[in-house]
Amino acid sequence: MSGASSKALAIEPLTREAFAPFGDVIELDGARQIPINQGTTIRYHDLARIDVEEGGGRPLVNVFRGQPRVLPFEVVMLERHPLGSQAFIPLTDRPYLVVVAPAGELRTDAIRAFATHGWQGVNYAKGVWHHPLVALDTVSDFIVVDRGGEGHNCDEQWLAESFWLNPEALPQALR
Repeated sequence: MSGASSKALAIEPLTREAFAPFGDVIELDGARQIPINQGTTIRYHDLARIDVEEGGGRPLVNVFRGQPRVLPFEVVMLERHPLGSQAFIPLTDRPYLVVVAPAGELRTDAIRAFATHGWQGVNYAKGVWHHPLVALDTVSDFIVVDRGGEGHNCDEQWLAESFWLNPEALPQALR
């Protein structure tokens, strides 16, 4: 553990309802389905609100390759993007962890952690505090849609009190 005080963080299953204060869960379950291309393709429609136009921003499409983190893992900082949303869409069926806090001034008492399952992605709303990518078990690739353009769009804040993501806090299916 670090020299600062620390505590364990509960890890919740990622659901649309639980994650709504922080942005969108990107998943096929429950999505509007539209047959296209003469019925050979299903379009899962409008999965996330991409919000990147503030200050003349434009959408960027990137691939992030996350190195696996080993649990227990100490959360010592969070970041936010004040000018745009940031969507992470996994390219593999591998779980990863999401650590977030509401937009605005960072409140450490409001930090929450979520475990993904299957192909779930997340879209952090503009200004939502979050930890950088926490891949588990193996190197994991993600399509990331975020904001390009002028202006400062990444704030980092180091925590006075760290939080631990412990393996025993994972939902049973991920242990």
